Amino acid sequence: MLKSKSFLMSLILVSSIGLAACGGGNNDEVNSPANDSETDNMNNETVTGGGDVPEKPEQLTMWVNDEEAQLDANQAIAEKFTEEYGIEIEIIPFSMVDQAEGMSLDGPSGQGADLFFQPHDRMGDIHLQGLAAELELTDDQQERFSHYNEDAVASLSYEEVQYGIPAVMETYALFRNTDLVPEAPETMEELTDIAHDLTDGNTYGFLMNATDLYFTYPFLTTSGGYVFGQDEDGVYDPNDIGLNSTEAVEGANVVQSWFDEDLIPDGIDMDIVKGLFSDGKAGMVVSGAWDIPEFQSALGDSMEISTLPKKDGELLTTFNGTKGWLVNYYTDHQYWATELALFLTNAENSQTYFEMAGEIPAHTEVEIEDELMTAFFDQIQSSVPMPNIPETSKVWEPMNDALEFISQGDDTQEVLDEAVEQIKEQISIMN
Repeated sequence: MLKSKSFLMSLILVSSIGLAACGGGNNDEVNSPANDSETDNMNNETVTGGGDVPEKPEQLTMWVNDEEAQLDANQAIAEKFTEEYGIEIEIIPFSMVDQAEGMSLDGPSGQGADLFFQPHDRMGDIHLQGLAAELELTDDQQERFSHYNEDAVASLSYEEVQYGIPAVMETYALFRNTDLVPEAPETMEELTDIAHDLTDGNTYGFLMNATDLYFTYPFLTTSGGYVFGQDEDGVYDPNDIGLNSTEAVEGANVVQSWFDEDLIPDGIDMDIVKGLFSDGKAGMVVSGAWDIPEFQSALGDSMEISTLPKKDGELLTTFNGTKGWLVNYYTDHQYWATELALFLTNAENSQTYFEMAGEIPAHTEVEIEDELMTAFFDQIQSSVPMPNIPETSKVWEPMNDALEFISQGDDTQEVLDEAVEQIKEQISIMN
């Protein structure tokens, strides 16, 4: 759940974070040349490209998002790292959404963890604050790094500087109650027909949190709308906002029609969506893999998941998010922190993490055989990363407000024009 917003996950703040022991520099101390550069023992390995592997620290520290499954998975993998390399790993539970602020306070004083965990849409802020070290990969590390999803890798870079090693990717898909909708709709027309056929009183054919940009993005952009324009190298232009374009208005009119035709109730939010689906009163809902346990508990074998439908022969394009490991700019152990990040996310350990935490790995050599998760993996192939520039933070609130007004029947062009004007004003103030 890459976007740092409350509906994506419920995160608990930790009261104390000052336990990590890291130094106040940015360069590892290098030992004298090793006697055997070909040994598999990392204690004596010569770094390809010049120099020796720095001396191992006795301990590395990780800030791990404070969800039980994620903590358990990282603990299991960290123990394997300790067994292989002899470096103890201290894991400190720390809400992912608060780690950047924690690092800004604790990093310069040497109290920040060697590794911290972030969603990719925070990269612009992290870059501006200087919180993460630029990854300086050896040839060996670079070869291992080449096996990660390219979009995920790019998401954790900023202005052509690679800051992070991706761990997991996520997006959303279409959950179905097969008692109400036996077959997944292949097209938007089919989905709309099912919604009309099933919606009656307190039962709905199709529901989604249609007043949240994160979830409505596929429908606002299906005809060509966009958040920020990009140049040929993929660099975002915060001055080019496409959320009030003719194409975006066309998509917003579709969203508005769901409310006008009572296919989606007024005042919809994610709690209502989840409650109705769990109670068997909704045939299809849009949500993420994080809701699988709750929905499966409620519906059992009657729950299935598919990609979003197609429009004009193409799958609707969802937002995707990447979460990954960043090396503290101030650590004395940049090389070994990078090694730990690569170890945590290699194919074998990504498989372990998937099995324990249920999140889709960013490593391309992991095979997803879980029937429910396959749909998310397939949808990721038809998704785009949320923009990771700092200006993105100024988009969410005006657009969510705009979608609320649209759901109430206000003129879509006027509402989106006003939202984009607010976004531009906020960006101007920020800059």
